[in-house]
Parts: sequence; structure tokens; C-alpha cells
Amino acid sequence: SGSAGEPLLRKRTMNTTSQIAIVGANVCPIESLDYEVVENDLFKQDWRSRKKKQIFQYIVLKWTLVLLIGLLTGLVGFFNNLAVENIAGFKLLLTGNLMLKGKCRYLTAFFAYGGCNLVLAAAAAAICAYIAPAAAGSGIPEVKAYLNGVDAYSILAPSTLFVKIFGSILGVSAGFVLGKEGPMVHTGACIANLLGQGGSRKYRLTCNWLRYFKNDRDRRDLITCGSAAGVAAAFRAPVGGVLFALEEAASWWRSALLWRAFFTTAVVAVVLRSLIEFCRSGKCGLFGQGGLIMFDLSSTVATYSTPDLIAIIILGIIGGIFGGLFNFLLDKVLRVYSIINERGAPFKILLTITISIITSMCSYGLPWLAACTPCPVDAVEQCPTIGRSGNFKNFQCPPGHYNDLASLFFNTNDDAIRNLFSNGTESEFHMSTLFIFFTAVYCLGILTYGVAVPSGLFIPVILAGATYGRIVGTLLGSISDLDPGLFALLGAASFLGGTMRMTVSVCVILLELTNDLAMLPLVMLVLLISKTIADNFNKGVYDQIVVMKGLPYMEAHAEPYMRHLVAGDVVSGPLITFSGVEKVGNIVHALRFTGHNGFPVVDEPPLTEAPELVGLVTRSHLLVLLNGKMFMKDQLKTSGSFVLQRFGAFDFAKPGSGKGLKIQDLDFTDEEMEMYVDLHPVTNTSPYTVVETMSLAKAAILFRALGLRHLLVVPKTPDRPPIVGILTRHDFVEEHIHGLFPNLNPHKFHSTSMGG
Repeated sequence: SGSAGEPLLRKRTMNTTSQIAIVGANVCPIESLDYEVVENDLFKQDWRSRKKKQIFQYIVLKWTLVLLIGLLTGLVGFFNNLAVENIAGFKLLLTGNLMLKGKCRYLTAFFAYGGCNLVLAAAAAAICAYIAPAAAGSGIPEVKAYLNGVDAYSILAPSTLFVKIFGSILGVSAGFVLGKEGPMVHTGACIANLLGQGGSRKYRLTCNWLRYFKNDRDRRDLITCGSAAGVAAAFRAPVGGVLFALEEAASWWRSALLWRAFFTTAVVAVVLRSLIEFCRSGKCGLFGQGGLIMFDLSSTVATYSTPDLIAIIILGIIGGIFGGLFNFLLDKVLRVYSIINERGAPFKILLTITISIITSMCSYGLPWLAACTPCPVDAVEQCPTIGRSGNFKNFQCPPGHYNDLASLFFNTNDDAIRNLFSNGTESEFHMSTLFIFFTAVYCLGILTYGVAVPSGLFIPVILAGATYGRIVGTLLGSISDLDPGLFALLGAASFLGGTMRMTVSVCVILLELTNDLAMLPLVMLVLLISKTIADNFNKGVYDQIVVMKGLPYMEAHAEPYMRHLVAGDVVSGPLITFSGVEKVGNIVHALRFTGHNGFPVVDEPPLTEAPELVGLVTRSHLLVLLNGKMFMKDQLKTSGSFVLQRFGAFDFAKPGSGKGLKIQDLDFTDEEMEMYVDLHPVTNTSPYTVVETMSLAKAAILFRALGLRHLLVVPKTPDRPPIVGILTRHDFVEEHIHGLFPNLNPHKFHSTSMGG
């Protein structure tokens, strides 16, 4: 729930439902998503009646929606860049101009710089704390959990989208050590969710065609495409976006989705390219330099020999160690921040302002420690840099000199990375400068991530990695012929591998960022080494945050202790079942006094000779059926035809988030409560079932692979009731199993788990 800066969710109360109540500062239900096809009479009737025209409409709509996701995400990505470059550029120009004037110019310049940062940071924190607390942090863990089947409240709501876009612009412009790349993934997912909800009933923007998408399966596919589009827009890396969605975000994948995600990111690339070309004419203010490649290194010719490989192996080892340490420290800081953020919005804003002041003092104060360096005679660029971006910042130095530390601190994060990646600049940065910058960025990156501002981890990690890459490149210059700029790229790759544990997607994103294909083997090698080493210490950073937020994420593999248990061991009672023709009062009572979302339907005598399991009926279907008030005086099984005439399959379609019927909305007279309703037409007659003696490990893999919400457990022997219980997502959660079996291999439980 909420953000990296939201309350830590210490304790969970579990029941036999797929609803998990979290006890913390803000109680919020976490629902599971329903990816299963509900094969009831209504669904079968609808499927039989579909004509070719409707199937064609559905296919056209699918492609139209992914086209729109690509267009909108590309536009938002461009708008983010444009806004950040202009706001941050104005702030840096103002400060730079003030430093050239008067005696007390340096103090005035500091107050101008710190004041701008403070106002921007406070604005970002305020909209985040008051409008959409779920928008804080990167958003990648939330999208990852959603695509795993966890529907936490408001993580993809329109208010979250609004705060994600504007909060990210304000946060990055405020000079924080954070990026806009993580929030772009969340933004893409929010855009996809908004389009896939079938419009908005609230604003009367509904369309009959969009009803086809009122189910979790199609929304999941759209949100996967949205997250791919987000990466493509942030890094201008279309192929990297598809691979990111495949490797990190999505839990379910198939070839048709690959084709659609690729189309989405291609649209993003076309949109960005055309807008960037338009900006080259100087119509976009301070944004206009650079092209589709963010940090172009293609001009360097990389030839490498055996000694270079030794240097690269050292880089990979350092990246793995630093990455593991970064994740460990970040985990500790987030736990402290969550206690502060629990106290409410004013404390969130206060924390953000404090970190903003520390960041401003570092950015403005630390360059004073660096000595002035005379401009190189053979400098390609103007030295010292007049205006905003460039390698040679004047800062407090006399004419003809530059301050190398200011060239890194007194820039936007993108420009600092560009300076570190720049080639042919062996002697531009002093060793002491790089050490100071690395320490500051590493620490500020950890301190900044938990504040109530939309913040990405990619940029701080690339900055810190590129800095120690340059340090290693300079130290090993005697044995290696590679340019320090290329070492900076490899350092960034090693640190990304060490923190995020992604390999294929990071490799392709970095190659698309730098346009330097010759480095492919080296980037692959360094990523593999750093990931392997860091995996020995802890989990990837996003996996850690998912655990910390208490999102019941299901891994693709079963935990070893699950092999010692069977499905029947973990189903907890009491089980509530309905008869095929049930009294209205019983259904209303069950819906009012339990949070269950699925109920087994069992036919008993006189309807059948012996009790038999008909299937499963969901809460949402029961509510629609009760709302229709098609009740009977006697307990008789009907043909179901008049239910099929009264309702269409789309009446039972899942509404958008936060909408839909609730039991509190329905009223019944005493007479109606004594009547009966036939559940057969809306019961899913082919639910997935497992025998109670099946190993829990196998049941968990089945549950995850099929994207289920309910898994029915049936008895092994015939002379018992036809159902033992229901397995839901929370029955596979470590804490629940540990609560039932406290003596079960406690050393196998991770020390990072909540309450562990």
C-alpha cells in the first residue's frame, strides 16, 4: 500500500478469502485479480452468440488501444523531459548568473539555488502526500505486483497518474538524486489502466465497444504494454522496453503479447523522434540538444585485449558488492522513513524538505572543495562553459579555469551522466573529485528514495556506477587501453546489475542509450558477474520493496518447505458453501459478514441423489444477481433461460477500480429474504481443483502459472463432503504458513520477511 515512503505493514490478519487486510497506519484491502475465465451458462451463451463482426471489433480495439498507449506515453515522456530541462535549466542559469555579480554574490546565489530546490521539493511532496500517497517512490514494485495478480487500492488510479507526472517533474527539477525513469513505467501502466477500464462512467466517457475489456486478463495485457512503453519513453529504448516488461514486470507472457508490446514501444519511438526533431529548431526553450540517443558513445572505437578483461572482471565484482550494500542500506533507511511517514502528510513534507536542504548543501557546498583547473588547450567544447550544460563549469574559478566537481554537481542528472560518459577526457576529472562525487551520490541516492516524491532508482544507480567506473578506469589506465568514458558505461552496467538484478533488459537499454554496439560483450560480462555476486547477499531492490510493502507476491518457484506440506494442511475454515438453489437471506448474510470473494456451490438432496460440487460463484456475480431480484417462492432448479434473457454477459463484467456494486448498496424486504434464487446460471462449472493430498509446492506452481484467484481443494475419499476448502493467494504466503506451523524449518524463512 502506498509508496516506499508509506507505512511499513507490520502485521497481516488473514482469512480464507482472497482479501488480505493489512494492519498498519492506513488499513487497506489488497484484492487478488481474477485472470480465470468464468465458464458459466452466461459466458457460454455469449460465446455462442458472438458474430464475426464482434470478434473483428475486439481485435481492432486491442490494436487501437496499444496504439493510444504508445502515443500518450510518448507524449508524456517528452513533456517530462521538456519541463525538467526548462525548470532545472532556468534554476541553474539564475544561480550561475548571480555568482558572476557583486561581493555577496555567492551567498545570494546559494539562497536562490536552495530556495528554488526547496519550493519545488515541497510542492512535489505536498501533491503526493495529499492527493495520491500511492504515487511516491518508483512505482515499479507496484506495477510488478499488479501484473502478478495483486490489486492494491489506487496504485493505478487517475489521481496517481496526475501526481506521478507532475510530482516527478518537480522532484527531478528540485535537484534530488533521483530519476524520472521508474515513475515513467508507473505512468505508462496508469495510462494503460485508464484506457482499459472501458472509459469512465463518472465523466460519461464510455463506449459500447470498450465493454470487451472489462476483465482482468485484457487489462493485464494492456498494463504490460504500458510498462514497456514507459521504459521506451524514459530511455528512448524501444527494444529495452519490451525486454524490461518481459524480464522484470510481467509474471505471465505469451508470443501475442510480445508482438503487441513491440508495436507499442515502436509507436513511442516514432513519437519521441518526431518531437525531438521539432525541438532541434530551438522552439522548446532550453530543451533541444541531443537526439534520440541520450548518451551517444558511438564515436569511440573500442578494441580490447586480455588485460582489459581483467579490469572488467574487477568492475563486475565491485558492482556486485556495492549493489548488495546499496540494497541492504536502502532497506534499513526505508524502515526508518516509514515510521516518520506514518505520522501523516505534514511529516512526509517535512522529511522531503530536510532531504532537499541536505541535497542543496551538498550540490552547492562540495564543489568548493575542488581546485580550479586550467582549461585544456585542445578542448573540443567551449571552456569554461557559458550557459547551462557542458563539461566545463566555471563556478567560482577565474576566467580560463573550470571546476570539475561543479561540472558534475551543478548540472541536471542527465548532463552529469553525459559528462561522465564523455570520451577523450582522461584528465578532465581529478581522482579526489570522483571520490567525493561517488560518496555523495551513493549516500544521497539511498537517503532520497524513501521520501514522498515520485522517484526512480535508475539515474542514481547509473550516476554512482559511472563514477566508480571512471575511478577504476583511471587507476587501471596503465594496464588497459579502454577510454575512461567506456569504463564509466561499464561501471553503470555493473551497478545496475548489482542493485536491480536485471541482465538482458539492462544490457539492451544501455546499448540503446549509448549507441555503442561494440561494447556488447563487455556489458554482458560485467552484468553477469555483478548479478551473480550480489545475489549471494540479498534480493533485487524491487523484490525487497515488494516484500516490505506487504504485497503478497508469488514467485515462479515454490519455497523448499512447501514440499513437506500438502494442500489440505493450509486451508483454514470455516468454509461457507451455498446450495445450487439458495435462500436469499443466507446469501446476504454471508456477503455481509465475510470478506470472501468466492463461494463453492454444492447441490444436495432433494436436487441430487448425493451431495455434488457444482462449481464456484464469485461475490461480484452474486451481487449482480441479487440486484436483479429474480427470486422464487420455492426451492426449485430452473432451466436458467429467464436469467439468460434478463442478463447479458456484459452485465457481469468487472467494473473499473473502485466502482461496482457493494452489498451495502442493496436493500431487501423480509419477504424477499425468505425467497430463493437459482445460482446455477452464474456458477463457474469448471473451476480448477486439486486433491487435498497434493503437495503444497505443486499447488503453488499451478496457482501461479494459471493466474488463479481461487483453487478448490477436493477430498481424496468419496464418503465425505465434496469440498475440503479453497486455496487463495494468502494461503501460500510465508507468514500464514509459519503461523500454522511454527516449528517448520524456521531457518528457511528469510530474515527480511515481515515479522520474521
